[in-house]
Amino acid sequence: MAVSRLYIRLGVFDDMIRTLRNLCRLLGIARALARHDALFPLERLGVLSGLIGGARLLWRTEAEGRPGQRLAAALQSMGPTFIKIGQTLSTRPDLMGDEVAGDLSNLQDRLPPFAAADARAIIEAELGAPVDDLFAKFDDSPMAAASIAQVHGAVTKEGEAVAVKVLRPAIEAAFARDLDLLYWLAETVERAHPGWRRLRPRDVVSTFSRAVEIEMDMSLEAAAASELRDNLASDDGFRVPFVDWPRTARRILTCQRVGGIPIDERVALVDAGHDVDAILGKAARAIFNQVFRDGFFHADLHPGNLFVDEEGNIVAVDFGIMCRLDRKTRRYLAEMLLGFLTRDYRRVAEVHFEAGYVPANQSLDAFTQACRSIGEPILGRPAREISIAHLLAQLFRTTEAFAMETQPQLLLLQKNLLLAEGIGRRLNPEINIWQLAQPLIENWVADNLGPEARLRDGMAEGLDALQKLPRLASEAEAALAGISSGGLKLHPDTVAQLAQKNRRGNPLPWIVLTIIVVAIATVAL
Repeated sequence: MAVSRLYIRLGVFDDMIRTLRNLCRLLGIARALARHDALFPLERLGVLSGLIGGARLLWRTEAEGRPGQRLAAALQSMGPTFIKIGQTLSTRPDLMGDEVAGDLSNLQDRLPPFAAADARAIIEAELGAPVDDLFAKFDDSPMAAASIAQVHGAVTKEGEAVAVKVLRPAIEAAFARDLDLLYWLAETVERAHPGWRRLRPRDVVSTFSRAVEIEMDMSLEAAAASELRDNLASDDGFRVPFVDWPRTARRILTCQRVGGIPIDERVALVDAGHDVDAILGKAARAIFNQVFRDGFFHADLHPGNLFVDEEGNIVAVDFGIMCRLDRKTRRYLAEMLLGFLTRDYRRVAEVHFEAGYVPANQSLDAFTQACRSIGEPILGRPAREISIAHLLAQLFRTTEAFAMETQPQLLLLQKNLLLAEGIGRRLNPEINIWQLAQPLIENWVADNLGPEARLRDGMAEGLDALQKLPRLASEAEAALAGISSGGLKLHPDTVAQLAQKNRRGNPLPWIVLTIIVVAIATVAL
């Protein structure tokens, strides 16, 4: 008993220390936000009002610009973790509002570089050889320095020009410290405002944590780049650099060096002889193919990550933030978009219920009406002004009224569409990127939402069930025999009765029937 009380006291003491530590760090954050007149995110949370009021009195300055611009500047001043937080918040217009989220989407993680000696030490520790043995030439002056890593130009012993991305020293410890603060703040918000639980603040932090973990493992980023390169290998007009695997490890990524003109610099592209409308068409096809055809897309397509090479190809870099959409999600998304574009708001609402995005206890009729209120103002505009990203943002804002839970993968998609539309307008404000992608969307819908597609999906599910039968049979036998130690034991008479029923109810006829149905369907197709 005494030991238990001691553990409880130690736990309470640890909680107090954690609270005090995070309050001190939160004071530093409030100070930075106050100096940029950007305290409004903390005010919206409705917690620690005394801390916010004190910060406003002590440190407020007259900063210029929109609220989102001021917040972006404050986050930029706070360093790597908070730059990433800002980029993550740019995917949450439901939390931040469209304008603030849009301003945060332009947040660039350009930071002062770290010492070349540190970069060389990390390379040598990871790859187990001196830099001069690995590369014929290594440029100590970095090409770029971001929040998590910096990039050095190099030439391999084989004469290939490469870019070497090196993780910042001690970056893992810095992020771990800041993530503890974010979890603590999310817990505090949920306790103070139960209504915010629907927005899943702890899940948002968890999603951010997983994304950062992936970004800090260069071998995972290399794998993402390699997969995207394979997916787009046969597509014209979009390139992904190849990975130099022998010179890649957890803290090092070496890939083909690429260059070109940033995709949003219209004047430079025209001066170089490029057709900006053709570039816009290539961008539309690439985004569509990644999202719908492959279900694996680059989720950080801001202008700093897209270039146009001498041949007019779009070249992507930085594959730390990627997103997957499974086939069902892609179908739901396509039906959603098709329903909006054809003004079939009833079907839009039904898809949300079928996908489980809206709880079954909500009113289908009321949600249909809400969808109409979203679609009509947007779709009534000229085609060149229609914004699918804005439509999705409006849709996410209905979440509170209908108890919808946040869908992180769709928020990342919405952010990417917002970036794509922004690039499109800078290249040619008279052309809507979705006008260019419309034939691709229509063909995909015809191929994937028609009767034949549904039959193919049914066949695939049947075959998947067939593949699982041996495992299920094995598990059933184990359960019947009471093999699982410590598990539920059936009475011997019950086991005998079930075994007899199992022999009478042999699953083989069902297997044969399924095979016959699949064969007939295949012939019919």
